[in-house]
Amino acid sequence: MAESVAEAFDDGVHLLVQAGTGTGKSLGYLAPALARCVGEGERVVIATATLALQAQLAHKDIPTALDAVEEVTGKRPKAAILKGRTNYACLYRSRQGSDLDQDSLLGSEALADAAATGKGDDVSRLGAEVLALREWVEEEAERGGLADRDDAPTHTARGWSQVSIPSRECLGVAACPFGAECFVEASREEARDAQLVVTNHALLAINAMHGGTALPEHSSLIIDEAHELVSRITTAATDELTPSLVERVARRALTWLDDDLATDFLDQADVLREALDESELTRITEASSPLPYAAAQLRDVSRKAVSALGKVTDDNERVQAASAAKEIFDVAERIAKLAEADVVWVTQSDIMGRAAYVAPLNVAGLLRNQVFAETTTVLTSATLSLGGTFEPAAAAVGLRAADRIEQGAEPSDEFAWRGLDVGSPFDYGRQGILYVAKRLPPPGRDGMNEATLAEIAQLIWAAEGRTLGLFASRRAAEQAAEYCRRELPKQTILCQGDAQLSELTRRFTAEPETVLFGTMSLWQGVDVPGETCQLVIIDKIPFPRPDDPLMQARKKAVDDAGGNGFMSVAATHAALLLAQGAGRLIRRSEDRGVVAMLDPRLVTARYGSFLKASLPEFWMTTDGDIAVQALRRLRGQE
Repeated sequence: MAESVAEAFDDGVHLLVQAGTGTGKSLGYLAPALARCVGEGERVVIATATLALQAQLAHKDIPTALDAVEEVTGKRPKAAILKGRTNYACLYRSRQGSDLDQDSLLGSEALADAAATGKGDDVSRLGAEVLALREWVEEEAERGGLADRDDAPTHTARGWSQVSIPSRECLGVAACPFGAECFVEASREEARDAQLVVTNHALLAINAMHGGTALPEHSSLIIDEAHELVSRITTAATDELTPSLVERVARRALTWLDDDLATDFLDQADVLREALDESELTRITEASSPLPYAAAQLRDVSRKAVSALGKVTDDNERVQAASAAKEIFDVAERIAKLAEADVVWVTQSDIMGRAAYVAPLNVAGLLRNQVFAETTTVLTSATLSLGGTFEPAAAAVGLRAADRIEQGAEPSDEFAWRGLDVGSPFDYGRQGILYVAKRLPPPGRDGMNEATLAEIAQLIWAAEGRTLGLFASRRAAEQAAEYCRRELPKQTILCQGDAQLSELTRRFTAEPETVLFGTMSLWQGVDVPGETCQLVIIDKIPFPRPDDPLMQARKKAVDDAGGNGFMSVAATHAALLLAQGAGRLIRRSEDRGVVAMLDPRLVTARYGSFLKASLPEFWMTTDGDIAVQALRRLRGQE
């Protein structure tokens, strides 16, 4: 892997590297990256999807690699971590910006009073939290720290919003009275002074969308956890619009608007609310629909508000209100356009009510033109080869099959790429069994059938707990938990939603005979080596939900272009999640166990072979008795 990454940097060919769990892929790309920094004096950027990997790189892998570089070359390159603006505290917001913050509805004195007197539990808790955060911010400022959210005292999102600021509302170094002490600017200065910069997919997206202004100039880019890239870029490019947001921004702007415009702006919250109530909870495609019409009205009114607010530039609160109104205008304009490149839809939740969303139909063009056209890029993950080929993953990020070249071939243009599977240190065929329950009925829409529930209970009985259950829906996980608690009363069955996920995962890790059932956050987010997890149950192939507007729009776009939308979108999505889910079983060379796939379509449907080719090469059986016996043997019962 290290040799191939070094070659990619040398010849400018993009590289997709599949490196299985346990390969040590972080060191596989850090060694050639740091060699490049030392030998060529270039800067390399690494982008990760999760904070966990970012922390692992910062505190373990990078120091180890830097020690090695220094020992061999006598030089020690500088490394820095760079995150988005809202990950750092804002001195302006912390010191004097909260009095007009509509999110808290409390100024500094009110928060302090609430914290001291305990008036109102929620308010007093928020008050104490914000005061603790403000004290921490001042301590960081004194010692020259970066006031990174990860290092902050325990806090909620609402509390953090009192000491941080969205990018749009930043006054800028020149206008901000605390610009000289700005934590964000300090982090950017560190990054500009470093040869190795670690950031995240979201900031990479912002850099691509805003002309390369978020990251320092760099000659090479490494994207780790690349299977998450499309999802993270899509999220970063997605906008939301709600009546409460419109109302909050309008109230913030009232001080500087004439009465008529202020009334019009506030009224737009009700106009939007009515339009959302009249809309179906699905994708919106007709310009005559209530939502685009309401968005057009909001666009026109917010444009006037932005114009009125922008006439004065020496009032910081007014400048921030104008920035917030400009964001409302931008989102409303985007929804009103119903552009072919965007997908607009309406959702509803018990907490937030109805909301409008707009997201890019795909991000392949953005990545192709703003990332791959600019920088030699290495993408790596344990799951990049789907259906036995790199083409689906490459296509999703904007690299075409025709651009692929073989090892050693000369690149034809800036989009040339290679694929490499470096394998795994694990012997999957010896360490694990893939059991596909062919005799079970295919999953239906009316909940889990009795035969499937009985199969789950029998497998858990055989494994004596030690089971991670991955379900396609919360409803299915809860149904299975209820059934197994009844049939296996001596077994501890934990289900996502019973407590915080971190607490459930801690108990699952600490108590081997425990069973943990959950949904998507467990498919990719749990790393439990050893006998705590000897059985992974997957209830059904995780195709996108039929009511997922964005996935359905992407599928239709492929179909309309003459392709196979099901295979390109739905099956590829399912293959990625299946590979991630099945990968929870074997995390080290001593691990043994069974992946039980309770959806017979994996072996009966035509697309089954594509999905199977995406999984680790376990020994496979469709005989449930063999799976049960294997689990019993692991427990020393047979």
